[in-house]
Amino acid sequence: MLDRDGFRPNVGIILLNQRSQVFWGKRIRTHSWQFPQGGIDRGENPEQAMFRELHEEVGLHPQHVQVLARTRDWLRYEVPDRFIRRDARGHYKGQKQIWFLLQLVGHDWDLNLRATNHPEFDAWRWNDYWVPLDVVVEFKRGVYEMALTELSRFVPRCDFRFDGRPEQRNRYLRGGLHQRDLLASQTAESNPYVSGPLSYSLRPGVPFELPPGATFEPDPQTNFGADTPVKKP
Repeated sequence: MLDRDGFRPNVGIILLNQRSQVFWGKRIRTHSWQFPQGGIDRGENPEQAMFRELHEEVGLHPQHVQVLARTRDWLRYEVPDRFIRRDARGHYKGQKQIWFLLQLVGHDWDLNLRATNHPEFDAWRWNDYWVPLDVVVEFKRGVYEMALTELSRFVPRCDFRFDGRPEQRNRYLRGGLHQRDLLASQTAESNPYVSGPLSYSLRPGVPFELPPGATFEPDPQTNFGADTPVKKP
């Protein structure tokens, strides 16, 4: 199913764990790594396609994740002719994608690369949010950069000051990206998929209740939080 410009509708998935690391999959029988992604079938909307691809490629179901955000518009990339079947050349140009940012609320053992008979990946790992794009096939790198940049503002993050007040700051800032862009509103005002607080305040000695599936470790440099009782759900 192509649009009139020759681009196939597609979805991409950035899956976060509780440390805000991303799922990074190794394409089967290759040395390339990528995020889960796949085409939108006729009759599907992007969210339906996302949940189908999520199960087909990594074995997760809707109850295992929370949708945090999605890109506002289609992100496009063209596929070089050498990667296109001969009978499709001249018609097919590439992919146009809606990207989703998901939070894993299940467990690592819920992931299953063999959920179908046609696996996409043969290995996976958690990686820092700004993944090494040099291991991504070259023609996809620009879209990965755009998706990561647009969705980075919705990544849950919370650093703590010595006085116990939460201090929000971008832990993934790279050269060429403006902090004011990455630290824009983290509320539902700018994206309908964001709901509830994205950070939790912590005060020494006051019990801190973790959200489902979350973990907490004291700051190893300051030992802040070591004396704080933590309630697990």
